[in-house]
Amino acid sequence: MDKKSGMIVAVIAALALCLSVVSMGLILRGTPERETGDIQYVLYLGTNDKDSNEPVYAPDEAKIKASEILINHFGGYTIQEANGGWTDENGVIFQEYTIVIYLSDTTLEQVHAAADSLIDAFHQSSVLIQANATRTEFYSGVES
Repeated sequence: MDKKSGMIVAVIAALALCLSVVSMGLILRGTPERETGDIQYVLYLGTNDKDSNEPVYAPDEAKIKASEILINHFGGYTIQEANGGWTDENGVIFQEYTIVIYLSDTTLEQVHAAADSLIDAFHQSSVLIQANATRTEFYSGVES
């Protein structure tokens, strides 16, 4: 190996070593996203009775009932309206009004407690819960 090739190999090796040290430092220190990370819980609440498959509440009443439960458990929430559908084992198609609930700044235990209340109030077999890693910020604008 000539002197020029040896110099190139040494520079590449030094860069690789520096990159490894920096990467290890970031892993051990954590990134800003991890430090301010949060879990956003998304709940999908069907509103048809688990046994009769008939609506437990009219859509407006369902939103009010869900809102009451959520405010008691969390003090705040966001809900959206959706429509869900599925086919049973006999090929029968079912449709139902669904409430999608977004929650942040809470714990899985608190979400489970609220889900228990929702299951009881809406006569459900279950509530679908998704836990999504996110970054949460309550932005108040630029101070002037």
